[in-house]
Amino acid sequence: MTTVSTKQAQIAKLAREDQQRCLLSLNHHIDVPWLLEAFDRTRKDAAPGVDGVTAADYAQDIGPKLEQLINAAKSGRYFAPPGRRVHIAKGANETRPISIGAFEDKVLQRAVQMLLEPIYEQDFLSCSFGFRPGLCAHDGLEALWSLIGKEGCWIVEVDLRKYFDTLQRKHLRTFLDQRVRDGVVRRLIDKWLKAGIWEKGAVSYPEAGTPQGGVLSPLLSNVYLHEVLDSWFEQVVKPHLRGKAFLVRYADDFVIGCEHRDDAERVNAVLPKRFARFGLAVNESKSRMVDFRSPQQVGDAGKGRTFDFLGFTHYWGRSRRGNATVKRRTAKDRLSRSLKSVTDWLSDNRHRALGVQSETLHRKVSGHYNYYGITGNGRQLHRFRRAVERIWKRQLDRRTRGDPSTWEQFTSRVLARHPLPTPKIIWSIKRLADRRAGKETLPCFLPAFT
Repeated sequence: MTTVSTKQAQIAKLAREDQQRCLLSLNHHIDVPWLLEAFDRTRKDAAPGVDGVTAADYAQDIGPKLEQLINAAKSGRYFAPPGRRVHIAKGANETRPISIGAFEDKVLQRAVQMLLEPIYEQDFLSCSFGFRPGLCAHDGLEALWSLIGKEGCWIVEVDLRKYFDTLQRKHLRTFLDQRVRDGVVRRLIDKWLKAGIWEKGAVSYPEAGTPQGGVLSPLLSNVYLHEVLDSWFEQVVKPHLRGKAFLVRYADDFVIGCEHRDDAERVNAVLPKRFARFGLAVNESKSRMVDFRSPQQVGDAGKGRTFDFLGFTHYWGRSRRGNATVKRRTAKDRLSRSLKSVTDWLSDNRHRALGVQSETLHRKVSGHYNYYGITGNGRQLHRFRRAVERIWKRQLDRRTRGDPSTWEQFTSRVLARHPLPTPKIIWSIKRLADRRAGKETLPCFLPAFT
């Protein structure tokens, strides 16, 4: 019996042998074992969609359900339900709309994603790190650190305005036509793009974008920016620049580095025009050009220059040997967001037993360390832990009518019995280098509190 991984290897081989080849027949790979694998890879603890069906509900008598799902998908009778929209905090005054799909729909999307991923992994460039197998945000951070090097460069920091909501479907279909023209697969993708959004009891049907939070959306967004940005930068922009340049992208977050100022200015000027051609807009208030050359190269003029990428503020510091080196600390907005998440949870749950509160805080604090525990960021981790302890004390004081406890009382009565995890550097420079060299295979962690 041919396994799912064997089928994926065959698909990858076909795509790799001819990168101009368009695959016309893929849906025959989707069978019950393929959908069972897709079911196993689908998150079971996520919130239910508009139909209210949970993973546990769907798992009961799953065989006949998957047979019906295959028949409906391949015959064209499958109906893609709208996604249930929720809003999560993104910044101080911003929220990010997330679409929560029905569980069965997630399984089918995962099955199609398992078909497409082996194809596009042969095309995606090494500058892309977001939502790709074996890669994560820390790989992008390590690559950026290596590319900046000891001399630094001019950084073009760009933010795309509402990328997932403004992605143009006609261009996406054109990009997909270059590699995939299987009728069943393309019909399903079109149904998901047009499925609509359920919010406050009403369904709307946006004419652009792909649902952020959908299982297939990350892959489709990577396909879009691969054509719009990655390939264009590598094949068109770099040959026309005077010096060295690089691009590091994680989903729709990216930075560009240029050796010379005039190159950075040219790239910064042409990017809005390039994106506008494909229906995307640059957020001017969050985009800028930064002189991030080493202080050893430009003197005091290079001190204090920073830029943010993937939740970290990058700045110049000194190594133990006294040499200028790029260091990273938790970005202020991410630290504030993490602390707000802790405050909100404790405010709603301060009536619970200390053991319950401690268990949840332990998970939240450990999750923060898992992402932000990177070499050079130890001070910010300690600052975060101390801030969480202060928030915890303040919330506990509010549930009593007496005078607030002193810090010594809180330490002896609460922290002594329920200590928070000690800050730990998870991502050392050596571990990141090992991942780049293929020696490290442990899974990466997603950003905490997002």
